[in-house]
Amino acid sequence: MAEQKKLKITLVKSPIGAVPKHRATVEAMGLRKLNKTIVLPDNAATRGQIQQIRHLVKVEEVEE
Repeated sequence: MAEQKKLKITLVKSPIGAVPKHRATVEAMGLRKLNKTIVLPDNAATRGQIQQIRHLVKVEEVEE
């Protein structure tokens, strides 16, 4: 079975002054605090969320 790629996403900038839609995206991804890291599957939905808040997060690919 093929291994699915994953993305490690870290919130590096506060969403306090951000557009409300971007703040909602950060919250929906599960990023609650600064420097919090989550691992999500690398798919089109996740990539779209990252594209929207790319100025607030740091993204790394994870080999699993």
